[in-house]
Amino acid sequence: MTILVTGAAGFIGYHVAKALLDRGERVLGLDNLSPYYDPALKKARLARLEGKGFSFHALDIARRDEVAEFGRGHPEIDRIVHLAAQAGVRHSLEHPFDYVDANVTGHPTMLELGRHLPRLENLVYASS
Repeated sequence: MTILVTGAAGFIGYHVAKALLDRGERVLGLDNLSPYYDPALKKARLARLEGKGFSFHALDIARRDEVAEFGRGHPEIDRIVHLAAQAGVRHSLEHPFDYVDANVTGHPTMLELGRHLPRLENLVYASS
């Protein structure tokens, strides 16, 4: 099975990707590597995943056209684990659009990606 994990360089995304790889799944990881958390730490996490059925793609999920293009290039995706988001409440006071881009625009962008992937077309989507 091929599983797309967004936010793959983050703490939770890394551990989810690792668990999926450990059970034998192929994982495509997406992350925009934002500097909110140390990018060197994120790159170190990604390096630990490389070569085990994992491939990384630096991509901002708010960029609808780029996400759609990514999806067209990866019709083998069977499932999506969408974890990408902008964290940190204090950060929102000075950079509110970081949240709008990642959390508001990014979420429906991922839902649309799933809707257009041939292997996901029969799945039911839920949002909380």
